[in-house]
Amino acid sequence: MDSQNSQPSQASRSPHPPHAFQVDLRGLVDLLSHHLYSSPKVYLRELLQNAVDAITARRAGQPDAPALVRLHPADGGLRVEDSGIGLTEADVHDLLATIGRSSKRAEGLQEARSDFLGQFGIGLLACFVVAERIRVVSRSARTPDAPPVEWTASDDGSYTVRTLPGSARPEPGTTVYLSPRAGAAEWLSPDRVRTLARDFGSLLPYDVRVGEEPVTALPAPWDRPYPSPAARRIALARHCRELFGFAPLDSIDLDVPLAGIRGVAYVLPSAVSPAQRATHRVHLKGMLLTERAEQVLPDWAFFVRCVLDTDSLRPTASRESLYEDETLAAVREALGERIRSWLTGLAAGDPERLEAFLAVHHLGVKSLARHDHGMLRTMLPWLPFETTDGQLSLEEFAQRHPVVHFTRTVEEYRQVAPIASAQGIGVVNGGYTYDSDLVEALPSVRPGTVVAELDADTVTAHLDGVDPGEELALSGFLATARAKLDPLGCDVVLRAFHPLSVPALHLDDRAARHEQARAAAEEQADDLWAGILGSLRGSAPRARLVLNHLNPLVRRIGSLGDAELVGTATESLYGQALLMAQRPLRPADSALLNRAFIGLLEWATHGEGEAR
Repeated sequence: MDSQNSQPSQASRSPHPPHAFQVDLRGLVDLLSHHLYSSPKVYLRELLQNAVDAITARRAGQPDAPALVRLHPADGGLRVEDSGIGLTEADVHDLLATIGRSSKRAEGLQEARSDFLGQFGIGLLACFVVAERIRVVSRSARTPDAPPVEWTASDDGSYTVRTLPGSARPEPGTTVYLSPRAGAAEWLSPDRVRTLARDFGSLLPYDVRVGEEPVTALPAPWDRPYPSPAARRIALARHCRELFGFAPLDSIDLDVPLAGIRGVAYVLPSAVSPAQRATHRVHLKGMLLTERAEQVLPDWAFFVRCVLDTDSLRPTASRESLYEDETLAAVREALGERIRSWLTGLAAGDPERLEAFLAVHHLGVKSLARHDHGMLRTMLPWLPFETTDGQLSLEEFAQRHPVVHFTRTVEEYRQVAPIASAQGIGVVNGGYTYDSDLVEALPSVRPGTVVAELDADTVTAHLDGVDPGEELALSGFLATARAKLDPLGCDVVLRAFHPLSVPALHLDDRAARHEQARAAAEEQADDLWAGILGSLRGSAPRARLVLNHLNPLVRRIGSLGDAELVGTATESLYGQALLMAQRPLRPADSALLNRAFIGLLEWATHGEGEAR
């Protein structure tokens, strides 16, 4: 190998001069407004945040320093004044004019950083979402002899810096002036500024005002003293209506001191779907972070809306949601435990309020109890279930029946409920969300309870048999009926049961339905798939049509001598039993119903014609 070629060339060893990134400020502002922030309204949060952080930084060294923030919307623009730590001319060049650098990194401010609201250094840049020109006048509290400095920037990326005479700002602090962008003046209007300031800053620890109108309202409603528990409930209900627009069923204190969490959860007055994502209001050190937080409570707590103030959770870069980490997971578990404790307290001391709550939100509690056997044990006397004895708790139902039978679907329950009730079989409808899981968990919290899934064999076994002589006399009728329904995968049996008004009962289970689906698919498949599906045929029980020998109509059909009419009548009984069970009809079932209906009409009109 050539030695010269084995060494890097002189040109490749020569360092190239570094190049600085060129930032298109207008493009960056467009990126912020369309992709980082959900709305232009965040500009006011950033202004409040900068002001509060500046006051916090000043008070770290001067605990008695004034803590004032004043917002003055006027003449289409906005002026924001604070009594914070302020900036020197060097700070202005180093911080305001350098995108991405945070004043929280400045010397002397680092020790107060954990108390700041802002952590990402985007800060004043967000104001360009609504402003075409920003003017900042600031005087440093750390360097009292330094003159005030003015920084003026436009959304084209240009800025100027100049010092001002001391009279321009006699006291330390900062004033920010915003001139609106075209089409954005509404965001700086007095009404909008007042609304946004209240929304974002109502829990801030300092004196914040729009003009002379206070914005902060401390202590928070859940921390204020009240003359009585009733007065507190009324005040919190009013707070809930103002924030969320509904009058709550109840309120739950959410206090987790170790995680720096204070707040309240409001119980919704109407039922909601478990699939609906609950959204909550979260404040970070008093500043509203988001009103759409989804991950602060466990999924099962979808029946509450909460408002929290925290100093421990981490915001994302946009400061509009929370960062999913171990701290948030621990807080979510702790808040869930507070809601559990509230439910347990109601069960122990206020059953009327618990019943009112469960009448609306039993689904949420069932969701919790499905994974928490302690909660299931507590709620057993209260949670309602649909049963053949009416709406009952599992505790009361288990006391009445030695075996707790249940169905897994609503359709199965509707098939058997009238018959099971007449035969004294206790059945729980497990077809609703979470119910079958809870019934199956019953023995774990109530030892000795016997739970069994109800199937067609169990129901049939509880029905009375027919005298062998009478069944033998009807053997021809039963053979015709069985031949008629055999292509549908359905057997025919004869039993005697109550109520007498039910002529026939259609019974099947999941295994029978799977076999029906397999057979239907086999009929429609090509030779290859038909062979594969045929090989899957098992010994699953078939559906059955149970004819009631006590029913007068069934007796009359059994005495008919016309085999064709018997077949049509059997199809009619089969179709009526399917409809009574409210089962979805297969194409073959629909065709049978049409055929039976037309057949009966033809028989009836034929007989009428002969009579004439």
